[in-house]
Amino acid sequence: MARIVRFHRYGDTSVLKIEDLDVPPPAADEVQIEVKSIGLNRAEVMFRTHAYLQEAQFPSRLGFEAAGIVKTVGTTVTGFKKGDVVSVIPPTDIARWGTYGELANVPAPNLVKHPENISFEVAAASWMQYVTAWGALIEQAKLSTGDFVIVTAASSSVGIAAFQIAKFVGATIIATTRTRAKRQALIEHGADHVVVTDEEDLVARVMELTSGVGARVVFDPVGGPSFIPLTESMAAASCWNMEHSARSRRRFLCSPY
Repeated sequence: MARIVRFHRYGDTSVLKIEDLDVPPPAADEVQIEVKSIGLNRAEVMFRTHAYLQEAQFPSRLGFEAAGIVKTVGTTVTGFKKGDVVSVIPPTDIARWGTYGELANVPAPNLVKHPENISFEVAAASWMQYVTAWGALIEQAKLSTGDFVIVTAASSSVGIAAFQIAKFVGATIIATTRTRAKRQALIEHGADHVVVTDEEDLVARVMELTSGVGARVVFDPVGGPSFIPLTESMAAASCWNMEHSARSRRRFLCSPY
């Protein structure tokens, strides 16, 4: 038996229960891991409080992120063996492949071997922010060389991931922060420009930096009142679109030239 975290109704943290359960062997295309560390993120809180797109089937497991050691592999799985040290790329079902527990069955394609110099804690917490930023910036917005991208909430883990992805494809990053206190840290993490919104006019500053063209892409994990100045900071276009991620509730705005 293994200790597994489940919940039997929606609610705050008090609904989480540690239960001793028999965990079935992995399916043919799954790998069972001995979990050493898990990540905690907002999507799991939303799922537990019934604010998430996916409905829970009670009693429900939960958890997207984990790192651990391979214990058993499914009959059709290749590339992994007992004893491999791995981390989990967040799968599509937060309950079916829930990671909160001592044992977890996860899809083999969602596993990655990680080097020995990365701790279980770091490995477990490394994937969600990059999946979120990559999906928005690359798969949806098609960010590429020469683009300007505005990144709000820039000091968050997703913001820093967005910096790295934007740099990878050759885009120019305009980070926003409310106060000057984080400006230098954002520059050190890769921002090309920083707009301090409590002191500067966002639209005017973006237009100055882009020679009056505006930014083609906005990556915005905040929403709310910032919507208007962000859209006014974008390049002129025949259309714009907004995408809400079912997993993260983040949005991006993409304005083709």
